[in-house]
Amino acid sequence: MFDALQERLGSVFSKLTDRGALKESDVAEALREVRVALLEADVALPVVKDFIAQVQEKAVGEEVLRSVTPGQMVIKIVHDHLAEMLGSESAELNFRATPPVPILIVGLQGSGKTTTAAKIALRLQEKDKKKVYLASLDVYRPAAQEQLKVLGEQSGVPTLPIVEGQMPLDIARRAIQAAKLGGFDVVILDTAGRLHVDGALMSEVAAVRDAVKPAETLLVADALTGQDAVNVATEFQKHVGLTGIALTRVDGDGRGGAALSMRAVTGCPIKLLGTGEKLDALEDFHPSRIASRILGMGDVVSLVEKAQESIDADDAARLEKKFLKGQFDLDDMAAQFRQMRKMGGMNGLMAMLPGVGKAKKQMAEAQIDDKALRRQEAIISSMTPTERRNVRILNGSRRRRIAGGAGVEIQDVNRLLKQYKQISTMMKKVGKMGKKGKGLSPEALRNLIPPQQFPQ
Repeated sequence: MFDALQERLGSVFSKLTDRGALKESDVAEALREVRVALLEADVALPVVKDFIAQVQEKAVGEEVLRSVTPGQMVIKIVHDHLAEMLGSESAELNFRATPPVPILIVGLQGSGKTTTAAKIALRLQEKDKKKVYLASLDVYRPAAQEQLKVLGEQSGVPTLPIVEGQMPLDIARRAIQAAKLGGFDVVILDTAGRLHVDGALMSEVAAVRDAVKPAETLLVADALTGQDAVNVATEFQKHVGLTGIALTRVDGDGRGGAALSMRAVTGCPIKLLGTGEKLDALEDFHPSRIASRILGMGDVVSLVEKAQESIDADDAARLEKKFLKGQFDLDDMAAQFRQMRKMGGMNGLMAMLPGVGKAKKQMAEAQIDDKALRRQEAIISSMTPTERRNVRILNGSRRRRIAGGAGVEIQDVNRLLKQYKQISTMMKKVGKMGKKGKGLSPEALRNLIPPQQFPQ
């Protein structure tokens, strides 16, 4: 979501860090460019003005201008203020209420409310070990209640049985009663939306809020709608009262201004980010980590957390032994591709690595993306178990058969095998150095990796 802003700010700050000593005019010029970049990213003008004023006050001080690394000091100040604008500390969902704790999901039609309700339910059930109940209060959109029922079945979360003709307020009361009788910890109420904010919508949501007294009233807002999302949040905050915001479609090509403006404009914390269509594509919102991503510093903490959630420790240990023995085969390679997709795919992983702006562009130009990973998996799947274990037997006729089975060109098969050979050679070198008891420095590891394997 922040790619364009990240690229723009990256070029601004690279000029600062390249100069060494800075003058006040250098900082002022850089901040003018930052201002333009934020406005182009659809950040609200009052927010941009406050942000630039606060940064400028600190960035032109004697401590910065006479610092050993003034450019880096300016970047740190911008980072800290970005994090502050986004909310300083991450805000978790509130469960401090007598069970079943009601969570009210509100927002406009098409913002992803129903899917987000199911995502939150799945997350609470799997990560927090809560017993969750889902209920749809949307009696206006065709098949809205059936949609939540299907999503509940997919995530293994029970849903309130549908009663034809019942109105939202009655459904909410029935859901709370059913959740109490069923011994549930949390009940998530998915309210109806409209194509735009209107009085009837606000009155209905306010009536449900007054009846169930939710611990959380979460606004689901589409990040791709930019300033419209900020305006919607402002209206809901004024008429209903919000405790948090869940931004959806943050994996899209939006300019990111909604995320940067919402907290500052509404005073309401962003709590969750929808990062994809799958039910497990939901992340906590960490202001400092998002600020680091925007400035191209990466987000290694989130990357490690994703790895811990996705990688099986026993599988990793087995693979490590195979690496050290030089027994890495194509089954292992396919497993690594699947692992990368589980952790968010190429784009998701690259967004969390520091200083990879140029590499991301090179990878995009070379068409190295999630589709390429799936294509390579398909090629490996078209091989027999014997062929995956022993690539030496892959002669011309076998390669043509594999290409036909995977629906690719024979050159794609050759490219995959070349990539496998490079990685396998690297792993054998690592294994030999490990046996000799040598510690591998980052420089040594970098020398092992063929330059054409990973863009510089």
